[in-house]
Parts: sequence; C-alpha cells; structure tokens
Amino acid sequence: MKSKFRQVALIGKYQTVASGASGALSRSALEDIAHFLHAQGCEVVLEHDTAQNMGISGYPVLTVPEIGVRCDLGLVVGGDGTMLGIGRQLAHFGVPLIGINQGRLGFITDIPFDSFTSTLAPMLRGEYEEDHRSLMHARVMRDGQCVFDALAMNDVVVNRAATSGMVELRVEVDGHFVANQRADGLIIATPTGSTAYSLSAGGPLLHPSIPGWVLVPIAPHTLSNRPIVLANVSEIAIEIVAGRDASASFDMQSLASLLHGDRIVVTRSKHHVRFLHPKGWSYFDTLRQKLHWNEGVA
Repeated sequence: MKSKFRQVALIGKYQTVASGASGALSRSALEDIAHFLHAQGCEVVLEHDTAQNMGISGYPVLTVPEIGVRCDLGLVVGGDGTMLGIGRQLAHFGVPLIGINQGRLGFITDIPFDSFTSTLAPMLRGEYEEDHRSLMHARVMRDGQCVFDALAMNDVVVNRAATSGMVELRVEVDGHFVANQRADGLIIATPTGSTAYSLSAGGPLLHPSIPGWVLVPIAPHTLSNRPIVLANVSEIAIEIVAGRDASASFDMQSLASLLHGDRIVVTRSKHHVRFLHPKGWSYFDTLRQKLHWNEGVA
C-alpha cells in the first residue's frame, strides 16, 4: 500500500558532530531511515543543517520554513530536545511530526530506533494516533516594551544565577495578584513539560489532554508555596522584584537576561504541535516505560 505522505523531511540532531563516534551513529541512522522511506514510496528531503552537519548528500535539501510549506511529514531523529526545537519552528505550518528516539528519555520522541521499520510502515499507510500539544507564547516586557519574544513547548523558567541568592518574584494571574515568592526560581510548564524540569522540582504530571499549565516554585523559601495547576487560557505575569542576575529560559534552548522590574508575560499560543504515534499508543504506556513504573512487580 502506498504511503499517505508523499514528501517526508528527515531532521536529525544538529548538535552532533558528524566526525565523532556519536555523529557516525546518527549519520548511519539517518541514512538507514532515508533508504527505508524511499522504499516506501516517499520523496525524502533533508533539513538543511542536518544535511550539512551530517555530511549526507544525494537528497534534496530544504530549510525549516521550506519544509513547513512543502512537506507532508517531518521525521525527527534524536532526543526530546531535538523535537522541542523543530516542533516550535514548524508549529505554525501544521506539519505533523514523528519522533525516532536516539536520545535518553524520549517522552516525545517515542519510537525506538531499533524498531523503526516495523513501526513506521503502518504509520506511513495512515495507521496512527494523532496527538496535539499546546505551546506557550512568552514575552519579556521592559518599561512597556517587548524586548524578547519566544515560544515554548515544555516550559518557561525564571531563575537565579548559579552564584547568586534567591530571587523575589511577583506572580499575577489574569491581572490578579497571587503572591510574592522568594525562591531559586519559578517554572511554568505545559502538560508536555510536566515530565521535564517541573517534575524534578516536585510538580505533578499533567495528561496531555488537560488544557492547563502547572506553576512550580524552585526551592521556595516558604514551604507553603506549592505547585498549582492553572487553566491555559490564563495570562501569567512574573515580575522581577529583587535578586541579582535573574534570567528566563524557554524550553532551556533560548535565554533572556532580566532586570528588576522586568515582567515575563505568558499566554497560550494560537499554534500547537501535531505528533503522530503508532496505532494503539497510550500516554500511560510512555510514563510506565520512561519512569520505570512497576519494575520488580511480578
């Protein structure tokens, strides 16, 4: 049966150096996947940086915006960080993404490389589950002007520098004052990001179907400052009241230095990321596998 997806973009882990041992593995993996896609009747293109950094030739090369306009599917090979970066860039094009895991945890790149042929074949024929993940739109406001603007799929984190003391943050939701918090920082996480930094800071797991965010303090001075789940239609504002060398990070992949009085304003983006999973996929299967639940149970 012919593939449902005519033109498929192959996107690898940019940060891997092609001449290194791990780069050689990633290059071999990408070439194996490209050959498989071609055999399934797909026209394979390579993302520009992937082709350049991996030294792969013989396939058409497109930039990410060109992939968004021209391709029917993006196949991302790497870890969750690779998927986060490409997911944000392709979200407003609506291109669906499949993740093949060559990283460690793989919450959103969930297909193991060693079984990609048996898993991808039916998916390319249209046998898959579709999963939409919301994005956050964050702005850093200074004296009424936006000085930094970013999307985040996992989280927006405001925190102190490694060598400085606590920061004091004023938190507002929909214009209503919530609290002034003294802590090492504060995390605003989507359901996708609830298994990342938020989880390590004591936040709850949020099922991807929940239209919410979780607000999680990092090492708060007052232990009664606890994580809280909010509707993702809310506008969250965090103002820097006190503390040195504070910064804001967006999916841990872009960074803004902050001054006293700066406000980080977070709203729901109108865009979302489309993930495709194998037929029968369950979020609970992912949690059980990645978090090692039930280990040692007969």
